[in-house]
Amino acid sequence: MTTAHRRRRGLAIGAFAIAGLMAAIPAQASSGGTGGASIFAPGAAKAYAQKHAARTPAAATAAATASASPADDGSEEADEISEGAAQWSEARTSPGVVAPGAYGAAWNALQKLPSTGGSWQNVTNLPYNSDDPRYRDYDSNSSGGAGLVTGRMAALAADDEGHVYAGSAGGGVWRSSTGGGKWTAISDALPAQSTGALALDSKDRLWLGTGEATTNADAYLGSGVYVLDHPEHGSFTSRDRVGGTELQSTSIHELRFSGTTVWAATSEGLWSHSTVHLNGPWKLEFAPNPAYMPGGSLANDPSSAYKNIVSDIAFDPRNPGRVVVAAGWRSGDTYNGFYTEVAGQWQKLTSLGDLPADAADIGSVTFARSADGSRYYAIDQSPAGLNAGTDALAGIFVSKSGSPFGPWTRIATSDQLAASGSALTDPGAQGWYDQFLQVDPNDPNHVFAGLEEVFETKDGGTTWTTPGPYWNFYFPCWSIDPTKQTGDCSQTTHADQHAVAVGSYHGKSVLYVGNDGGMYKRPLDGAADASGHATDWTSLNDGTIDTLQYYSVGVGKDLANGGVSVTGGLQDNGQSILRSNDTVMGSNFGGDGGMTLNDPANGCNIAQEYVYLEINVTQNCAANNGLGAPTTYNVPPPDNATSNARFIAPFTSDLKTPSTWVAGGENVWVQTQGFAIRSSSAWTGVFDLGAGHVATAVAASGGKIYAAWCGPCNSQGFTRGIAVGNADGTGWQQITLPATGSVPNRYLSSLAVDPNDNNHVYLAVNGFSRSWNEGPGAGVGHLYESRDGGLTWKDISSNLPDIPADSIALTPGGGIALGTDLGALYRAPGRTTWKVIGQLPAVAVTQVVVGPDNRLYAATHGRGIYAISLNRLH
Repeated sequence: MTTAHRRRRGLAIGAFAIAGLMAAIPAQASSGGTGGASIFAPGAAKAYAQKHAARTPAAATAAATASASPADDGSEEADEISEGAAQWSEARTSPGVVAPGAYGAAWNALQKLPSTGGSWQNVTNLPYNSDDPRYRDYDSNSSGGAGLVTGRMAALAADDEGHVYAGSAGGGVWRSSTGGGKWTAISDALPAQSTGALALDSKDRLWLGTGEATTNADAYLGSGVYVLDHPEHGSFTSRDRVGGTELQSTSIHELRFSGTTVWAATSEGLWSHSTVHLNGPWKLEFAPNPAYMPGGSLANDPSSAYKNIVSDIAFDPRNPGRVVVAAGWRSGDTYNGFYTEVAGQWQKLTSLGDLPADAADIGSVTFARSADGSRYYAIDQSPAGLNAGTDALAGIFVSKSGSPFGPWTRIATSDQLAASGSALTDPGAQGWYDQFLQVDPNDPNHVFAGLEEVFETKDGGTTWTTPGPYWNFYFPCWSIDPTKQTGDCSQTTHADQHAVAVGSYHGKSVLYVGNDGGMYKRPLDGAADASGHATDWTSLNDGTIDTLQYYSVGVGKDLANGGVSVTGGLQDNGQSILRSNDTVMGSNFGGDGGMTLNDPANGCNIAQEYVYLEINVTQNCAANNGLGAPTTYNVPPPDNATSNARFIAPFTSDLKTPSTWVAGGENVWVQTQGFAIRSSSAWTGVFDLGAGHVATAVAASGGKIYAAWCGPCNSQGFTRGIAVGNADGTGWQQITLPATGSVPNRYLSSLAVDPNDNNHVYLAVNGFSRSWNEGPGAGVGHLYESRDGGLTWKDISSNLPDIPADSIALTPGGGIALGTDLGALYRAPGRTTWKVIGQLPAVAVTQVVVGPDNRLYAATHGRGIYAISLNRLH
């Protein structure tokens, strides 16, 4: 994985924050530099990933052919998450550093715009079955055991009266009053829909820390901490914010209580506030590197975003004033360590027993204390192991003194967990992304640990089981044959654990877990089979909650049932497909879902990208029973094999000749077989964008192709350009885009060609203008128009807020729809100004498309897919 990326002091937000944290934080290589996007040392990531299985059964089968063990160690996914983090950032921060306040200003500007007519309809607010038997084959995750899923859950809280609170990565906070299920959104009024932490205090008030803290590709920053007095029936508003603006533009890792003080472990240090008097500012208690804090002398240094990360805090039960703070960047830094305050000075702890004292072995950390105070537990991720591509889990530890000062004893290693019934060979490979820890309130020796999977010990760590394995594939109970599968394997959870809570419903204690597939529950003292796999998980993703994180959407006519079929690519939840007569949405491709290409005339003709142009194609909606002839074909362009493509890479079809497809990596690729393609050899390279250049957007009409590119794509030396040529390989040229001038020197995110004139083209520009970005040539504007094939451009942004623009869709008659990081906007035919389309929460609209049913579809990254009639927009 190749691209370096830039950290954020730019994705910091003033009035609120809703930008990728990793959109700003560069992952360090083992050499200690800031340029490497990979979580591994240079060169190691690719070699390591190639040795292991990917996130679909087909890839795992291929790996098993060459290896005695088919188990996945998770390393490839960990590398993909890190690379995606780099690229999500680059689009929004290059060519420089974005100042705090950018998104806040954009949000305020949006509130002042007029709105179009009509209302959005949530298309995907129904159950989504990742195990849908209609799509059971080796290219889907059907029969993996995750069942009904939704988008990533970052935080959970639960009480003893059946109220459960779920904080999603990008879709806000939700409440259930029935022990899980029948959900209601309760934070839609907030300007940030990203959750970092949820906690109930002794008065049953619900505290919300915004800003997801998983440091992954699509994590968004927050707007601070809020508290809701009566969460069982209330909803959050901006008036519920605690303190001032101190925690805007941060991510909240944990909220912890001690007496009448709440502590916030954040991406910008450790802060405290009174829980009695909610006005007044937050107090900065500890920042490992204060010069890198906002306002400090090094605040604009590219490395500042990972210089003050605090992941958790633990209190001595016998002296709550004595605390241990875990601080550090996941890939390592000299400040990584455990700290305590002595005589008003913060000092590193150097003797904690088995708990590491070396900065190289202290990364992301989670603490958990037993209710009786007799035990403290901790998970520690190892930066040294992460960078070496070996063992990224330092271990799970216990302090039997009940004090966070120890002595600590290691009670689990990756090897021990792998032998506990895990589906992986290396649990904890992405422990910087997957982490939770929970002690049974009634038993200090009963502990649940979340990494990629859910682990459990009932004897304080002497023995472990895996009640929530990664998936069921290749366990003895599993078979692709549905007649053999049914009733054999029990449901597990979705992979990649982030959140945990214990509550009670109808007098029974319940364990809740949150992960990349949403929420699941089981009895606190649940049942398991002989392998230690739970037999009593229940999915809580009942369709009343939609936090699905789409990168793309495709719409085509449903020839079998009338109406349309809607598909889309999702973060870690494959490709969804919803046909017009469905009451349950199915998943017909597994893994991550990137870009989507759907035949408007036949919704069962689908091309779906995994990542890096790993394109799969089907002509029957990928319907299969697992035993018949293949219905899905893997047909990536050659750039996929060399990783010379973006994480979410562009591909499309020619407007005039839909059987001609264009895909962009380092090269521009063309194939002319349409959905009938069956082999990668059908692709022809028609133009080399240049060494180090990679396509960011492509569009084609009547044989004319436009390809936008960047390279380097991070702020250090950022360049961008547009190449134009023909599908037959002739006439290619690089359009001259000056470093400053009509088109800003920022990431070029989308192209759209006028179907009546292929010299008439529109260009969307991501990131922020020079008002917020000090980088060379940051310029102004977000939408540009050319009428001479890209030779000259005109800024048509007009009253568009200064906000990253993600996707263009041209509507019949000359209207323009634009998807942005804060919703969708529309310019009517013949007009020059913009209106906001309908009402959406503060979520990113990653793609807009016009369907064959005369509706505009919006893929949101956190609240599913929405549609609105084009007739209502004028």
